[in-house]
Amino acid sequence: MLPDLTQYMWIAWLVLALLFVIIELLTLEFTFLMLAAGALIGGLGVNLLGGEWWLQVLAAAAVSALLLFTIRPLLLRALHRSSRLHPTNVDALYGMSARVTSPFVDGRGSVRLDNGEQWTAEIPDSVAVPEPGSRVVVTAVRGATVEVAPAAVTPERSTD
Repeated sequence: MLPDLTQYMWIAWLVLALLFVIIELLTLEFTFLMLAAGALIGGLGVNLLGGEWWLQVLAAAAVSALLLFTIRPLLLRALHRSSRLHPTNVDALYGMSARVTSPFVDGRGSVRLDNGEQWTAEIPDSVAVPEPGSRVVVTAVRGATVEVAPAAVTPERSTD
């Protein structure tokens, strides 16, 4: 006579939970993590308490659904709250203040940005030429040159 295979269901629940955890590591959306917790808490827990196989499946499904609709949204909200976009690299330069370090000749000069970087700067023809030491604001970045305007006048961001 063959042994009763339901006595080995705990192995199936462990393998299923491990499989869900591996898939979760690939997707990172907390869905399969909730299914793994359901398999462990519902399926394996009821199995260790001696419950029937159908009760194990029902408990695993119920716990998984409960976690998916209660805990997962909270985890996703906490994850997305901490991932606010912060401008970096060139995008962080737009609107940054600077001090003119050399006089503008033919619309070109140099400025020291508030982050400490020295940049070649251009000034639009329609804007008054700032004196060395005066404050300006970056309005555009064109390669290795920034376009600036006096700090009191800040035109719209250019996207050249």
